[in-house]
Amino acid sequence: MKRLNANSLRKIFRLYRFLKPHRWKLFLGLIFLLLSGAANLLFPKLLGDLVDATEVDDFQVAINQVGFTLIAVLLVQAVFSYFRIVLFVQVTEHTLASLRKATFDHLIQLPISFYNKKRVGELTSRLSNDIVVLQETMTTTLAEFIRQLLIITGGIALLTYTSWRLTLFMLAILPPVVLITIFFGRYVKSLSKKVQDELASSQTVLDETLQGIYNVKVFVNEWYEKIRYNKEVDKARDTGIKTGVVRGAFASFIILGLFGAMVAVLWLGSLLIARGEMATGQLFSFIIYSGFIGGSIGGLADIYTRIQKAIGATDELLGIFDYKSELDAEDKGSISVITSKTKVKGHIRIEDVSFSYPSRKDVLVLNHINLEIKPGEKVALVGSSGGGKSTLVSLICKLYNNYSGDIYLDDINYRSLSPYDVRRHLAVVPQEVLLFGGTIRENIAYGKPEATEEQIIEAAKIAYAWDFIEKFPEKLNTIVGERGVQLSGGQKQRIAIARAVIKNPEILILDEATSSLDSESEHFIQLALEKVMENRTSIIIAHRLSTVRKVDKIIVINQGKIIESGTHFDLMKKNASLYKKWYELQHLA
Repeated sequence: MKRLNANSLRKIFRLYRFLKPHRWKLFLGLIFLLLSGAANLLFPKLLGDLVDATEVDDFQVAINQVGFTLIAVLLVQAVFSYFRIVLFVQVTEHTLASLRKATFDHLIQLPISFYNKKRVGELTSRLSNDIVVLQETMTTTLAEFIRQLLIITGGIALLTYTSWRLTLFMLAILPPVVLITIFFGRYVKSLSKKVQDELASSQTVLDETLQGIYNVKVFVNEWYEKIRYNKEVDKARDTGIKTGVVRGAFASFIILGLFGAMVAVLWLGSLLIARGEMATGQLFSFIIYSGFIGGSIGGLADIYTRIQKAIGATDELLGIFDYKSELDAEDKGSISVITSKTKVKGHIRIEDVSFSYPSRKDVLVLNHINLEIKPGEKVALVGSSGGGKSTLVSLICKLYNNYSGDIYLDDINYRSLSPYDVRRHLAVVPQEVLLFGGTIRENIAYGKPEATEEQIIEAAKIAYAWDFIEKFPEKLNTIVGERGVQLSGGQKQRIAIARAVIKNPEILILDEATSSLDSESEHFIQLALEKVMENRTSIIIAHRLSTVRKVDKIIVINQGKIIESGTHFDLMKKNASLYKKWYELQHLA
Protein backbone atom coordinates (compact mmCIF):
# COMPACT_ATOMS: atom_id res chain seq x y z
CA MET A 1 0.00 0.00 0.00
CA LYS A 2 1.35 3.40 -0.98
CA ARG A 3 2.29 5.83 1.80
CA LEU A 4 0.57 9.21 1.90
CA ASN A 5 3.30 11.79 1.32
CA ALA A 6 4.09 14.77 -0.91
CA ASN A 7 5.33 12.54 -3.73
CA SER A 8 2.23 10.32 -3.71
CA LEU A 9 -0.03 13.38 -3.62
CA ARG A 10 1.76 14.79 -6.68
CA LYS A 11 1.04 11.53 -8.49
CA ILE A 12 -2.65 11.55 -7.60
CA PHE A 13 -2.88 15.14 -8.87
CA ARG A 14 -2.04 13.75 -12.33
CA LEU A 15 -5.73 12.93 -12.43
CA TYR A 16 -6.46 16.65 -12.62
CA ARG A 17 -6.17 16.71 -16.42
CA PHE A 18 -9.11 14.30 -16.60
CA LEU A 19 -11.05 16.21 -13.95
CA LYS A 20 -10.28 19.70 -15.27
CA PRO A 21 -13.27 19.99 -17.68
CA HIS A 22 -15.60 19.38 -14.72
CA ARG A 23 -13.76 21.42 -12.05
CA TRP A 24 -16.60 23.92 -11.58
CA LYS A 25 -19.06 21.13 -10.78
CA LEU A 26 -16.54 19.76 -8.28
CA PHE A 27 -16.11 23.22 -6.74
CA LEU A 28 -19.88 23.60 -6.42
CA GLY A 29 -20.13 20.12 -4.92
CA LEU A 30 -17.49 21.03 -2.32
CA ILE A 31 -19.52 24.14 -1.38
CA PHE A 32 -22.62 21.99 -0.86
CA LEU A 33 -20.49 19.56 1.17
CA LEU A 34 -19.27 22.35 3.46
CA LEU A 35 -22.80 23.72 3.86
CA SER A 36 -24.11 20.24 4.61
CA GLY A 37 -21.37 19.73 7.20
CA ALA A 38 -22.09 23.08 8.80
CA ALA A 39 -25.79 22.20 9.03
CA ASN A 40 -24.80 18.90 10.61
CA LEU A 41 -22.85 20.75 13.30
CA LEU A 42 -25.95 22.81 14.18
CA PHE A 43 -27.91 19.76 15.37
CA PRO A 44 -26.20 19.22 18.75
CA LYS A 45 -26.49 22.96 19.51
CA LEU A 46 -30.19 23.01 18.61
CA LEU A 47 -30.86 19.81 20.58
CA GLY A 48 -29.26 21.44 23.61
CA ASP A 49 -31.42 24.52 23.07
CA LEU A 50 -34.45 22.21 22.94
CA VAL A 51 -33.57 20.85 26.40
CA ASP A 52 -32.99 24.35 27.78
CA ALA A 53 -36.31 25.52 26.31
CA THR A 54 -38.12 23.40 28.89
CA GLU A 55 -36.79 25.63 31.69
CA VAL A 56 -38.07 29.00 30.39
CA ASP A 57 -41.40 30.53 31.40
CA ASP A 58 -43.02 30.37 27.97
CA PHE A 59 -41.61 26.86 27.31
CA GLN A 60 -44.32 25.92 24.75
CA VAL A 61 -43.34 28.73 22.35
CA ALA A 62 -39.62 28.16 22.92
CA ILE A 63 -39.87 24.42 22.24
CA ASN A 64 -41.88 25.01 19.04
CA GLN A 65 -39.40 27.61 17.79
CA VAL A 66 -36.43 25.30 18.32
CA GLY A 67 -38.36 22.36 16.83
CA PHE A 68 -39.24 24.30 13.66
CA THR A 69 -35.62 25.44 13.38
CA LEU A 70 -34.48 21.80 13.63
CA ILE A 71 -36.90 20.79 10.86
CA ALA A 72 -35.71 23.69 8.67
CA VAL A 73 -32.06 22.75 9.20
CA LEU A 74 -32.91 19.12 8.43
CA LEU A 75 -34.58 20.09 5.14
CA VAL A 76 -31.71 22.39 4.17
CA GLN A 77 -29.19 19.66 4.95
CA ALA A 78 -31.18 17.15 2.88
CA VAL A 79 -31.14 19.54 -0.11
CA PHE A 80 -27.42 20.25 0.30
CA SER A 81 -26.65 16.52 0.59
CA TYR A 82 -28.69 15.72 -2.52
CA PHE A 83 -26.88 18.26 -4.71
CA ARG A 84 -23.51 17.31 -3.24
CA ILE A 85 -24.01 13.63 -4.07
CA VAL A 86 -25.37 14.34 -7.57
CA LEU A 87 -22.51 16.72 -8.43
CA PHE A 88 -19.82 14.42 -7.03
CA VAL A 89 -21.23 11.43 -8.95
CA GLN A 90 -21.41 13.44 -12.20
CA VAL A 91 -17.81 14.66 -11.82
CA THR A 92 -16.62 11.16 -10.93
CA GLU A 93 -18.37 9.39 -13.79
CA HIS A 94 -17.23 11.95 -16.40
CA THR A 95 -13.66 11.89 -15.07
CA LEU A 96 -13.39 8.12 -14.90
CA ALA A 97 -14.99 7.69 -18.34
CA SER A 98 -12.31 10.03 -19.76
CA LEU A 99 -9.63 8.12 -17.84
CA ARG A 100 -10.89 4.76 -19.11
CA LYS A 101 -10.94 6.01 -22.71
CA ALA A 102 -7.49 7.59 -22.45
CA THR A 103 -6.00 4.48 -20.82
CA PHE A 104 -7.46 2.12 -23.42
CA ASP A 105 -6.41 4.44 -26.25
CA HIS A 106 -2.86 4.53 -24.89
CA LEU A 107 -2.76 0.79 -24.23
CA ILE A 108 -3.61 -0.21 -27.78
CA GLN A 109 -0.92 2.14 -29.11
CA LEU A 110 1.86 0.67 -26.96
CA PRO A 111 4.53 -1.40 -28.74
CA ILE A 112 4.47 -5.18 -28.69
CA SER A 113 7.56 -5.17 -26.43
CA PHE A 114 5.34 -3.72 -23.67
CA TYR A 115 2.93 -6.66 -23.92
CA ASN A 116 5.80 -9.14 -23.83
CA LYS A 117 6.56 -7.89 -20.31
CA LYS A 118 3.01 -7.47 -18.99
CA ARG A 119 0.27 -9.94 -18.20
CA VAL A 120 -3.14 -9.36 -19.73
CA GLY A 121 -4.80 -9.96 -16.34
CA GLU A 122 -2.68 -7.21 -14.78
CA LEU A 123 -3.64 -4.73 -17.49
CA THR A 124 -7.36 -5.52 -17.36
CA SER A 125 -7.17 -5.15 -13.58
CA ARG A 126 -5.83 -1.63 -14.06
CA LEU A 127 -8.92 -0.76 -16.14
CA SER A 128 -11.41 -2.47 -13.85
CA ASN A 129 -10.35 -2.87 -10.21
CA ASP A 130 -8.23 0.29 -9.98
CA ILE A 131 -10.97 2.38 -11.60
CA VAL A 132 -13.50 1.01 -9.08
CA VAL A 133 -11.19 2.06 -6.23
CA LEU A 134 -10.92 5.56 -7.70
CA GLN A 135 -14.69 5.67 -8.21
CA GLU A 136 -15.32 4.91 -4.54
CA THR A 137 -12.69 7.44 -3.48
CA MET A 138 -13.96 10.29 -5.62
CA THR A 139 -17.64 9.60 -4.91
CA THR A 140 -17.54 8.76 -1.19
CA THR A 141 -14.11 8.73 0.48
CA LEU A 142 -13.10 12.27 -0.49
CA ALA A 143 -16.41 13.68 0.75
CA GLU A 144 -16.16 11.65 3.97
CA PHE A 145 -12.61 12.85 4.59
CA ILE A 146 -13.57 16.52 4.22
CA ARG A 147 -16.73 16.04 6.31
CA GLN A 148 -14.84 14.32 9.13
CA LEU A 149 -12.22 17.08 9.21
CA LEU A 150 -14.99 19.67 9.29
CA ILE A 151 -16.75 17.90 12.16
CA ILE A 152 -13.53 17.54 14.17
CA THR A 153 -12.34 21.12 13.73
CA GLY A 154 -15.82 22.70 13.91
CA GLY A 155 -16.86 20.45 16.78
CA ILE A 156 -13.81 21.30 18.90
CA ALA A 157 -14.39 25.01 18.22
CA LEU A 158 -18.03 24.74 19.31
CA LEU A 159 -17.05 22.65 22.36
CA THR A 160 -14.57 25.33 23.38
CA TYR A 161 -17.25 27.96 22.92
CA THR A 162 -19.67 25.93 25.04
CA SER A 163 -17.22 25.22 27.89
CA TRP A 164 -13.47 25.56 27.61
CA ARG A 165 -12.91 23.74 30.92
CA LEU A 166 -14.95 20.74 29.92
CA THR A 167 -13.30 20.80 26.47
CA LEU A 168 -9.78 20.60 27.93
CA PHE A 169 -10.94 17.78 30.20
CA MET A 170 -12.55 15.91 27.29
CA LEU A 171 -9.51 16.36 25.01
CA ALA A 172 -7.30 14.92 27.73
CA ILE A 173 -9.44 11.77 27.93
CA LEU A 174 -11.20 11.05 24.64
CA PRO A 175 -8.42 11.15 21.96
CA PRO A 176 -6.15 8.62 23.74
CA VAL A 177 -9.14 6.31 24.22
CA VAL A 178 -10.07 6.61 20.51
CA LEU A 179 -6.48 6.00 19.37
CA ILE A 180 -6.16 2.89 21.55
CA THR A 181 -9.52 1.71 20.19
CA ILE A 182 -8.22 2.13 16.61
CA PHE A 183 -5.05 0.18 17.46
CA PHE A 184 -7.07 -2.61 19.10
CA GLY A 185 -9.45 -2.74 16.14
CA ARG A 186 -6.62 -3.10 13.63
CA TYR A 187 -5.00 -5.85 15.69
CA VAL A 188 -8.27 -7.79 15.95
CA LYS A 189 -8.77 -7.37 12.17
CA SER A 190 -5.27 -8.70 11.43
CA LEU A 191 -5.84 -11.72 13.68
CA SER A 192 -9.19 -12.44 12.00
CA LYS A 193 -7.49 -12.29 8.58
CA LYS A 194 -4.80 -14.65 9.85
CA VAL A 195 -7.46 -17.15 10.93
CA GLN A 196 -9.05 -16.98 7.48
CA ASP A 197 -5.67 -17.48 5.78
CA GLU A 198 -4.89 -20.51 7.96
CA LEU A 199 -8.33 -22.01 7.31
CA ALA A 200 -7.73 -21.42 3.59
CA SER A 201 -4.43 -23.31 3.91
CA SER A 202 -6.21 -26.25 5.52
CA GLN A 203 -8.81 -26.12 2.75
CA THR A 204 -6.00 -26.25 0.18
CA VAL A 205 -4.60 -29.39 1.82
CA LEU A 206 -8.09 -30.91 1.81
CA ASP A 207 -8.62 -30.09 -1.89
CA GLU A 208 -5.19 -31.39 -2.93
CA THR A 209 -5.64 -34.60 -0.95
CA LEU A 210 -9.11 -35.43 -2.27
CA GLN A 211 -8.25 -34.46 -5.86
CA GLY A 212 -5.09 -36.58 -5.70
CA ILE A 213 -6.61 -39.39 -3.63
CA TYR A 214 -5.37 -41.95 -6.16
CA ASN A 215 -1.73 -40.96 -5.54
CA VAL A 216 -2.34 -40.77 -1.79
CA LYS A 217 -3.57 -44.36 -1.84
CA VAL A 218 -0.95 -45.90 -4.09
CA PHE A 219 1.90 -44.21 -2.19
CA VAL A 220 0.33 -45.15 1.18
CA ASN A 221 0.60 -41.53 2.36
CA GLU A 222 -2.65 -41.27 4.33
CA TRP A 223 -0.60 -40.62 7.51
CA TYR A 224 1.36 -37.84 5.81
CA GLU A 225 -1.77 -36.03 4.59
CA LYS A 226 -3.35 -36.45 8.04
CA ILE A 227 -0.35 -34.75 9.66
CA ARG A 228 -0.41 -31.93 7.08
CA TYR A 229 -4.12 -31.26 7.56
CA ASN A 230 -3.98 -31.49 11.39
CA LYS A 231 -1.09 -29.04 11.47
CA GLU A 232 -3.03 -26.40 9.50
CA VAL A 233 -6.23 -26.92 11.54
CA ASP A 234 -4.28 -26.61 14.83
CA LYS A 235 -2.71 -23.34 13.67
CA ALA A 236 -6.15 -21.93 12.83
CA ARG A 237 -7.50 -23.13 16.21
CA ASP A 238 -4.69 -21.49 18.20
CA THR A 239 -5.02 -18.21 16.32
CA GLY A 240 -8.80 -18.31 16.79
CA ILE A 241 -8.40 -18.72 20.56
CA LYS A 242 -5.91 -15.84 20.63
CA THR A 243 -8.38 -13.73 18.64
CA GLY A 244 -11.08 -14.51 21.21
CA VAL A 245 -8.85 -13.35 24.07
CA VAL A 246 -8.03 -10.10 22.25
CA ARG A 247 -11.70 -9.56 21.34
CA GLY A 248 -12.64 -9.99 25.01
CA ALA A 249 -10.01 -7.46 26.06
CA PHE A 250 -11.20 -5.13 23.29
CA ALA A 251 -14.83 -5.32 24.43
CA SER A 252 -13.80 -4.70 28.06
CA PHE A 253 -11.73 -1.70 27.04
CA ILE A 254 -14.64 -0.25 25.02
CA ILE A 255 -16.90 -0.52 28.06
CA LEU A 256 -14.29 0.84 30.44
CA GLY A 257 -12.67 3.42 28.16
CA LEU A 258 -15.43 4.99 26.10
CA PHE A 259 -18.20 4.74 28.68
CA GLY A 260 -15.76 5.67 31.41
CA ALA A 261 -14.78 8.79 29.46
CA MET A 262 -18.46 9.63 29.01
CA VAL A 263 -19.10 9.17 32.74
CA ALA A 264 -16.11 11.40 33.57
CA VAL A 265 -17.36 14.16 31.25
CA LEU A 266 -20.87 13.86 32.70
CA TRP A 267 -19.45 13.98 36.24
CA LEU A 268 -17.53 17.21 35.61
CA GLY A 269 -20.43 18.67 33.60
CA SER A 270 -22.84 17.94 36.46
CA LEU A 271 -20.52 19.76 38.86
CA LEU A 272 -20.44 22.76 36.50
CA ILE A 273 -24.27 22.73 36.27
CA ALA A 274 -24.55 22.55 40.07
CA ARG A 275 -22.23 25.57 40.37
CA GLY A 276 -24.33 27.48 37.83
CA GLU A 277 -21.41 27.60 35.35
CA MET A 278 -23.21 25.56 32.69
CA ALA A 279 -26.76 24.98 31.48
CA THR A 280 -28.27 21.49 31.20
CA GLY A 281 -28.80 21.90 27.46
CA GLN A 282 -25.18 22.93 27.03
CA LEU A 283 -24.02 19.70 28.67
CA PHE A 284 -26.43 17.75 26.44
CA SER A 285 -24.96 19.45 23.33
CA PHE A 286 -21.44 18.89 24.64
CA ILE A 287 -21.97 15.14 24.98
CA ILE A 288 -23.36 14.87 21.43
CA TYR A 289 -20.48 16.96 20.02
CA SER A 290 -18.02 14.70 21.86
CA GLY A 291 -19.66 11.66 20.26
CA PHE A 292 -19.45 13.31 16.84
CA ILE A 293 -15.75 14.10 17.31
CA GLY A 294 -14.91 10.65 18.70
CA GLY A 295 -16.68 8.92 15.82
CA SER A 296 -14.95 11.17 13.27
CA ILE A 297 -11.49 10.52 14.75
CA GLY A 298 -12.19 6.79 14.68
CA GLY A 299 -13.46 6.98 11.09
CA LEU A 300 -10.38 8.86 9.87
CA ALA A 301 -8.24 5.73 10.21
CA ASP A 302 -10.41 3.79 7.76
CA ILE A 303 -10.63 6.79 5.42
CA TYR A 304 -6.83 7.20 5.53
CA THR A 305 -6.44 3.54 4.54
CA ARG A 306 -8.86 3.98 1.63
CA ILE A 307 -7.00 7.09 0.46
CA GLN A 308 -3.72 5.15 0.55
CA LYS A 309 -5.36 2.42 -1.52
CA ALA A 310 -6.60 5.01 -4.02
CA ILE A 311 -3.14 6.54 -4.32
CA GLY A 312 -1.69 3.08 -5.03
CA ALA A 313 -4.36 2.45 -7.68
CA THR A 314 -3.73 5.87 -9.26
CA ASP A 315 0.01 5.34 -9.29
CA GLU A 316 -0.29 1.95 -11.00
CA LEU A 317 -2.96 3.07 -13.46
CA LEU A 318 -1.28 6.31 -14.50
CA GLY A 319 2.04 4.44 -14.66
CA ILE A 320 0.77 3.00 -17.95
CA PHE A 321 1.03 6.50 -19.44
CA ASP A 322 4.76 6.54 -18.64
CA TYR A 323 5.31 4.00 -21.43
CA LYS A 324 5.78 5.55 -24.84
CA SER A 325 3.32 4.63 -27.57
CA GLU A 326 4.58 3.35 -30.91
CA LEU A 327 4.21 6.80 -32.45
CA ASP A 328 5.93 8.56 -29.53
CA ALA A 329 8.83 6.13 -29.80
CA GLU A 330 9.38 7.04 -33.47
CA ASP A 331 11.90 9.60 -34.64
CA LYS A 332 9.96 12.87 -34.68
CA GLY A 333 12.32 14.26 -37.30
CA SER A 334 11.38 11.68 -39.90
CA ILE A 335 8.73 12.41 -42.50
CA SER A 336 6.71 9.59 -43.99
CA VAL A 337 6.38 9.60 -47.76
CA ILE A 338 3.78 6.82 -47.81
CA THR A 339 0.17 7.97 -47.58
CA SER A 340 -3.14 6.18 -47.94
CA LYS A 341 -3.13 7.16 -51.64
CA THR A 342 0.43 5.97 -52.34
CA LYS A 343 0.66 2.91 -54.59
CA VAL A 344 2.84 0.41 -52.76
CA LYS A 345 4.47 -2.36 -54.83
CA GLY A 346 5.44 -4.62 -51.92
CA HIS A 347 9.20 -4.60 -52.52
CA ILE A 348 10.98 -5.55 -49.27
CA ARG A 349 14.72 -5.27 -48.77
CA ILE A 350 16.50 -6.30 -45.57
CA GLU A 351 20.13 -5.26 -45.19
CA ASP A 352 22.47 -6.58 -42.48
CA VAL A 353 19.73 -6.77 -39.84
CA SER A 354 20.52 -8.14 -36.38
CA PHE A 355 18.04 -8.23 -33.52
CA SER A 356 17.65 -9.19 -29.86
CA TYR A 357 14.42 -9.02 -27.87
CA PRO A 358 14.38 -6.16 -25.32
CA SER A 359 13.80 -8.66 -22.51
CA ARG A 360 16.76 -10.84 -23.67
CA LYS A 361 19.33 -8.41 -24.99
CA ASP A 362 22.18 -10.89 -24.58
CA VAL A 363 20.57 -13.40 -27.01
CA LEU A 364 21.00 -12.59 -30.71
CA VAL A 365 17.86 -13.90 -32.42
CA LEU A 366 18.70 -12.57 -35.91
CA ASN A 367 22.32 -12.36 -37.01
CA HIS A 368 23.20 -10.16 -40.02
CA ILE A 369 20.20 -11.03 -42.19
CA ASN A 370 20.26 -9.95 -45.84
CA LEU A 371 17.18 -10.64 -47.93
CA GLU A 372 15.32 -9.14 -50.88
CA ILE A 373 11.70 -9.95 -51.69
CA LYS A 374 10.60 -8.52 -55.03
CA PRO A 375 7.09 -7.24 -55.76
CA GLY A 376 4.66 -10.11 -56.27
CA GLU A 377 7.23 -12.71 -55.24
CA LYS A 378 6.24 -15.68 -53.09
CA VAL A 379 8.90 -16.45 -50.49
CA ALA A 380 8.85 -19.21 -47.88
CA LEU A 381 10.75 -18.99 -44.59
CA VAL A 382 11.61 -22.45 -43.27
CA GLY A 383 13.75 -23.70 -40.43
CA SER A 384 13.68 -25.29 -37.01
CA SER A 385 11.65 -23.79 -34.15
CA GLY A 386 13.37 -20.81 -32.56
CA GLY A 387 15.47 -20.20 -35.66
CA GLY A 388 14.18 -16.65 -36.16
CA LYS A 389 11.45 -16.96 -38.80
CA SER A 390 8.63 -15.40 -36.77
CA THR A 391 11.01 -12.76 -35.43
CA LEU A 392 11.93 -11.72 -38.98
CA VAL A 393 8.22 -11.41 -39.83
CA SER A 394 7.71 -9.31 -36.67
CA LEU A 395 10.34 -6.88 -37.93
CA ILE A 396 8.68 -6.76 -41.35
CA CYS A 397 5.44 -5.88 -39.53
CA LYS A 398 7.40 -3.16 -37.69
CA LEU A 399 6.55 -4.55 -34.28
CA TYR A 400 10.06 -3.78 -33.02
CA ASN A 401 12.41 -0.88 -33.74
CA ASN A 402 15.49 -1.88 -31.77
CA TYR A 403 17.27 -3.68 -34.63
CA SER A 404 20.55 -2.85 -36.27
CA GLY A 405 20.81 -2.60 -40.04
CA ASP A 406 18.07 -1.39 -42.35
CA ILE A 407 14.72 -2.56 -43.71
CA TYR A 408 13.18 -0.94 -46.79
CA LEU A 409 9.67 -0.93 -48.24
CA ASP A 410 9.76 0.15 -51.90
CA ASP A 411 13.22 1.67 -51.22
CA ILE A 412 11.89 3.73 -48.29
CA ASN A 413 13.69 3.08 -45.01
CA TYR A 414 11.43 1.67 -42.29
CA ARG A 415 12.87 4.20 -39.83
CA SER A 416 11.16 7.00 -41.76
CA LEU A 417 7.80 5.18 -41.69
CA SER A 418 5.31 4.98 -38.86
CA PRO A 419 4.09 1.50 -37.84
CA TYR A 420 0.69 2.33 -39.31
CA ASP A 421 2.22 3.32 -42.67
CA VAL A 422 3.72 -0.16 -42.91
CA ARG A 423 0.88 -2.24 -41.49
CA ARG A 424 -1.72 -0.51 -43.65
CA HIS A 425 -0.24 -2.37 -46.62
CA LEU A 426 0.09 -5.87 -45.17
CA ALA A 427 -2.15 -8.59 -43.75
CA VAL A 428 -1.32 -11.59 -41.60
CA VAL A 429 -2.99 -15.00 -41.47
CA PRO A 430 -1.67 -16.44 -38.21
CA GLN A 431 -1.22 -20.03 -37.13
CA GLU A 432 -3.40 -19.57 -34.05
CA VAL A 433 -6.43 -17.69 -35.37
CA LEU A 434 -8.07 -15.35 -32.88
CA LEU A 435 -11.63 -14.47 -33.79
CA PHE A 436 -13.52 -11.85 -31.84
CA GLY A 437 -16.69 -12.88 -30.07
CA GLY A 438 -19.12 -11.20 -32.47
CA THR A 439 -20.54 -12.39 -35.80
CA ILE A 440 -18.82 -13.86 -38.84
CA ARG A 441 -19.64 -10.62 -40.65
CA GLU A 442 -17.82 -8.53 -38.01
CA ASN A 443 -14.79 -10.83 -38.05
CA ILE A 444 -14.38 -10.71 -41.84
CA ALA A 445 -15.03 -6.95 -41.96
CA TYR A 446 -12.33 -6.44 -39.30
CA GLY A 447 -9.89 -6.26 -42.21
CA LYS A 448 -11.95 -3.42 -43.73
CA PRO A 449 -14.58 -2.02 -41.32
CA GLU A 450 -16.31 0.01 -44.05
CA ALA A 451 -16.74 -3.04 -46.32
CA THR A 452 -20.11 -3.60 -48.02
CA GLU A 453 -22.18 -6.78 -47.83
CA GLU A 454 -21.10 -7.71 -51.39
CA GLN A 455 -17.41 -7.25 -50.56
CA ILE A 456 -17.72 -9.43 -47.44
CA ILE A 457 -19.44 -12.22 -49.37
CA GLU A 458 -16.88 -11.99 -52.20
CA ALA A 459 -14.00 -12.24 -49.70
CA ALA A 460 -15.67 -15.27 -48.07
CA LYS A 461 -16.02 -16.94 -51.48
CA ILE A 462 -12.35 -16.34 -52.36
CA ALA A 463 -11.36 -17.86 -49.00
CA TYR A 464 -13.64 -20.91 -49.62
CA ALA A 465 -15.57 -19.91 -46.50
CA TRP A 466 -18.93 -19.07 -48.11
CA ASP A 467 -19.76 -22.76 -48.60
CA PHE A 468 -20.07 -23.37 -44.85
CA ILE A 469 -21.24 -19.84 -43.94
CA GLU A 470 -24.39 -20.04 -46.09
CA LYS A 471 -25.34 -23.32 -44.41
CA PHE A 472 -25.67 -21.59 -41.04
CA PRO A 473 -29.23 -20.37 -40.31
CA GLU A 474 -27.93 -16.87 -39.50
CA LYS A 475 -25.32 -16.92 -42.31
CA LEU A 476 -23.01 -13.88 -41.85
CA ASN A 477 -24.81 -12.97 -38.62
CA THR A 478 -23.78 -16.27 -36.99
CA ILE A 479 -22.15 -15.65 -33.60
CA VAL A 480 -18.71 -17.27 -33.53
CA GLY A 481 -18.44 -17.30 -29.71
CA GLU A 482 -15.54 -16.22 -27.57
CA ARG A 483 -12.27 -16.72 -29.48
CA GLY A 484 -14.29 -18.47 -32.21
CA VAL A 485 -15.19 -21.57 -30.16
CA GLN A 486 -18.33 -22.19 -32.24
CA LEU A 487 -16.25 -22.88 -35.38
CA SER A 488 -13.84 -25.64 -36.29
CA GLY A 489 -10.13 -24.98 -36.79
CA GLY A 490 -10.43 -25.07 -40.57
CA GLN A 491 -13.45 -22.75 -40.55
CA LYS A 492 -11.66 -20.22 -38.34
CA GLN A 493 -8.64 -20.35 -40.64
CA ARG A 494 -10.79 -19.59 -43.70
CA ILE A 495 -12.47 -16.69 -41.86
CA ALA A 496 -8.98 -15.34 -41.13
CA ILE A 497 -8.07 -15.65 -44.82
CA ALA A 498 -11.27 -13.82 -45.80
CA ARG A 499 -10.32 -11.08 -43.33
CA ALA A 500 -6.95 -10.74 -45.10
CA VAL A 501 -8.59 -10.85 -48.55
CA ILE A 502 -10.99 -8.01 -47.82
CA LYS A 503 -8.09 -5.79 -46.74
CA ASN A 504 -6.55 -6.34 -50.18
CA PRO A 505 -2.95 -5.87 -48.95
CA GLU A 506 0.13 -5.51 -51.11
CA ILE A 507 2.00 -7.85 -48.74
CA LEU A 508 0.51 -11.08 -47.36
CA ILE A 509 2.10 -12.97 -44.48
CA LEU A 510 1.06 -16.55 -43.80
CA ASP A 511 2.26 -17.93 -40.48
CA GLU A 512 1.82 -21.71 -40.52
CA ALA A 513 -1.65 -21.16 -41.97
CA THR A 514 -2.26 -24.87 -42.68
CA SER A 515 -0.71 -26.48 -39.61
CA SER A 516 -2.73 -28.73 -37.31
CA LEU A 517 -5.58 -29.16 -39.81
CA ASP A 518 -7.22 -32.24 -41.24
CA SER A 519 -6.59 -33.10 -44.89
CA GLU A 520 -9.93 -31.74 -46.17
CA SER A 521 -9.52 -28.40 -44.39
CA GLU A 522 -5.93 -28.14 -45.57
CA HIS A 523 -7.02 -28.77 -49.16
CA PHE A 524 -9.58 -25.94 -49.11
CA ILE A 525 -7.19 -23.58 -47.37
CA GLN A 526 -4.41 -24.30 -49.87
CA LEU A 527 -6.83 -23.49 -52.69
CA ALA A 528 -7.82 -20.26 -50.94
CA LEU A 529 -4.22 -19.25 -50.31
CA GLU A 530 -3.21 -19.84 -53.91
CA LYS A 531 -5.96 -17.44 -54.98
CA VAL A 532 -5.08 -14.86 -52.35
CA MET A 533 -1.35 -14.87 -53.13
CA GLU A 534 -1.86 -14.05 -56.80
CA ASN A 535 -0.20 -10.76 -57.85
CA ARG A 536 0.95 -9.78 -54.34
CA THR A 537 4.11 -10.17 -52.32
CA SER A 538 3.67 -13.22 -50.10
CA ILE A 539 5.77 -14.41 -47.18
CA ILE A 540 5.04 -17.90 -45.90
CA ILE A 541 6.33 -19.39 -42.65
CA ALA A 542 6.12 -23.18 -42.97
CA HIS A 543 7.21 -26.27 -41.07
CA ARG A 544 5.37 -28.62 -43.42
CA LEU A 545 7.74 -28.35 -46.38
CA SER A 546 5.39 -30.01 -48.85
CA THR A 547 3.22 -26.84 -48.76
CA VAL A 548 5.98 -24.57 -50.15
CA ARG A 549 7.20 -26.52 -53.17
CA LYS A 550 5.63 -24.06 -55.64
CA VAL A 551 6.95 -20.78 -54.16
CA ASP A 552 9.44 -18.58 -56.02
CA LYS A 553 12.10 -18.76 -53.34
CA ILE A 554 12.72 -20.72 -50.14
CA ILE A 555 14.82 -19.12 -47.41
CA VAL A 556 16.31 -21.53 -44.88
CA ILE A 557 16.93 -19.85 -41.50
CA ASN A 558 18.86 -21.61 -38.76
CA GLN A 559 20.04 -20.09 -35.46
CA GLY A 560 19.28 -16.58 -36.67
CA LYS A 561 21.17 -16.83 -39.96
CA ILE A 562 20.15 -17.42 -43.56
CA ILE A 563 22.09 -20.52 -44.55
CA GLU A 564 20.39 -21.47 -47.83
CA SER A 565 18.07 -19.98 -50.43
CA GLY A 566 16.63 -21.07 -53.74
CA THR A 567 13.69 -22.92 -55.26
CA HIS A 568 12.57 -26.31 -54.02
CA PHE A 569 14.26 -28.02 -56.94
CA ASP A 570 17.50 -26.05 -56.53
CA LEU A 571 17.78 -26.97 -52.86
CA MET A 572 16.89 -30.63 -53.45
CA LYS A 573 19.79 -30.90 -55.93
CA LYS A 574 22.33 -30.03 -53.22
CA ASN A 575 23.56 -33.08 -51.36
CA ALA A 576 24.56 -31.12 -48.25
CA SER A 577 21.35 -29.11 -48.21
CA LEU A 578 19.73 -28.79 -44.77
CA TYR A 579 16.40 -28.19 -46.52
CA LYS A 580 16.79 -31.49 -48.41
CA LYS A 581 17.54 -33.30 -45.17
CA TRP A 582 14.43 -31.90 -43.45
CA TYR A 583 12.24 -32.57 -46.48
CA GLU A 584 13.30 -36.21 -46.70
CA LEU A 585 12.86 -36.71 -42.94
CA GLN A 586 9.28 -35.39 -43.14
CA HIS A 587 8.44 -37.70 -46.05
CA LEU A 588 10.00 -40.69 -44.36
CA ALA A 589 7.88 -39.94 -41.30
